[in-house]
Amino acid sequence: MFRINEDYLKLPGSYLFSTIGRKVAAFQEANPDKRIIRLGIGDVTQPLAPAIIDALHKAVDEMAHEETFHGYAPDLGYEFLRSAIAKNDYQARGCEIGADEIFISDGAKCDSGNIQEIFARDSKIAVCDPVYPVYVDTNVMAGRTGVYDPEKETWSEVIYMPCTKETGFLPELPKEIPDIIYLCFPNNPTGAAVTKDELQVWVDYANKKGAVIIYDAAYEAYISEEGVPHSIYECDGARACAVELRSFSKNAGFTGVRLGAAVIPKEVKCGDVMLHSLWARRHGTKYNGAPYIVQKAGEAVYSDAGKAQLKEQIAYYMKNAKVIYEGLKSAGYCVSGGVNAPYIWLEAPKGMTSWEFFDCLLERANVVGTPGSGFGPNGEGYFRLTAFGSYENTVEAIERIRRI
Repeated sequence: MFRINEDYLKLPGSYLFSTIGRKVAAFQEANPDKRIIRLGIGDVTQPLAPAIIDALHKAVDEMAHEETFHGYAPDLGYEFLRSAIAKNDYQARGCEIGADEIFISDGAKCDSGNIQEIFARDSKIAVCDPVYPVYVDTNVMAGRTGVYDPEKETWSEVIYMPCTKETGFLPELPKEIPDIIYLCFPNNPTGAAVTKDELQVWVDYANKKGAVIIYDAAYEAYISEEGVPHSIYECDGARACAVELRSFSKNAGFTGVRLGAAVIPKEVKCGDVMLHSLWARRHGTKYNGAPYIVQKAGEAVYSDAGKAQLKEQIAYYMKNAKVIYEGLKSAGYCVSGGVNAPYIWLEAPKGMTSWEFFDCLLERANVVGTPGSGFGPNGEGYFRLTAFGSYENTVEAIERIRRI
């Protein structure tokens, strides 16, 4: 008889956003007259920028002619996109990243889940708490996290780095030495950001301890403050210890188009083995590449028109973030985030648990958010709202919440 990977059976419940989806669907079915405003999942709502649409149309037309048709993409991705990323996201900021150190994918979520495959099964991971669930869940699937404690909602072999109000929702260096450190800044879910000096401490620590940092930079386009790094490679020594994950979903609205990139400098090594070589082998074996038309759309992100249009789009979402932040703060909520990230992190009121507040908002305001406990034990008592709705819906949602 066939056997299954029993590590999958260790996963508690279902994926956070699947649970939210089921609860919202059940409420909508029971209350078909209610208009629900969704500020939970981090899905964009604004249409693709005109420069991106033009690039998509042109690429589709190319596919209709033999001389310009494209089949399988190169293993690392098309050179035109990798060079655009290297030039605009890295070299323009003084980071020494070459096009051949960039691997094109269909999104940062997949890369953040798949990257763990190239590490030893007994590697010790360290994660912020609260944390994006994919980092932990995919390591559970790989058999790397030990035993789950349902009361504490923690895994025995995971190093948790608490991010609390007292620490400004930033992690402190772990007391136990990890092999792999997951960092996400600007942060999902708390919206917190680190300064370059603060991030340099993590790079120095990783190099000293022989750890590797998986750095999720999916929200770097939302950084508004000086001194907040857009890439970990702005820090000295990061080329020797860090893998950076990039997404086109939040900066360019590609949640439904799908495009991302993993950056692995050739200096990141385990002994004489380059992680770059391992990921290249894995990439070539398991992945057939993002479509040509999508990669051409990605190239348009870096055009002059694309940059200008996307700057306006990001400003639109950050206007929403300001509405949420200021509206909730004036209503007496304790809030943070919303300055360098499209997420607002707030304390649930009146001693409510995260899920109790979720139910309260859904039933009384018909607004959907994300319970903080879904991101880890230190998320209990907190709640995440996103700025990715329409401006009109965002204003209405906050007015509804204020009336509760």
